[in-house]
Amino acid sequence: MASPLTIAVKRIHEPVGPGDGTRFLVDRLWPRGVSKEKAALAAWLKPLSPSDGLRKRFHGETAASDEAWDEFRVDYFAELDAGGEEVKAALFTLDAATQSGPVTLLYAAKSEKRNNAVALREWLERR
Repeated sequence: MASPLTIAVKRIHEPVGPGDGTRFLVDRLWPRGVSKEKAALAAWLKPLSPSDGLRKRFHGETAASDEAWDEFRVDYFAELDAGGEEVKAALFTLDAATQSGPVTLLYAAKSEKRNNAVALREWLERR
């Protein structure tokens, strides 16, 4: 039986912690005010981030309602399911890291509960 995934989600602006394990940025855009050294990334897995259109549509929602969050997750999961070679390569990198220990998915959004890293972790745990 496979061991359960140990995937944390953390805002990239928070300091690096000892329990972070292997750190991956999963945003389409590089976060403002964060140097590559401060980020302490193993990799920037841009192919696992939402498409520009989906990202802009979701962040354009002013209320970020439950309905908008649910629609975002459905559309994002569909993008991941249909992913091409770049997505497969990024998943291979992520899967290899989870075999070695804890992994932290990093995001720049202000919401801790509604962001692409939270959704990505949900998708990863379901597959």
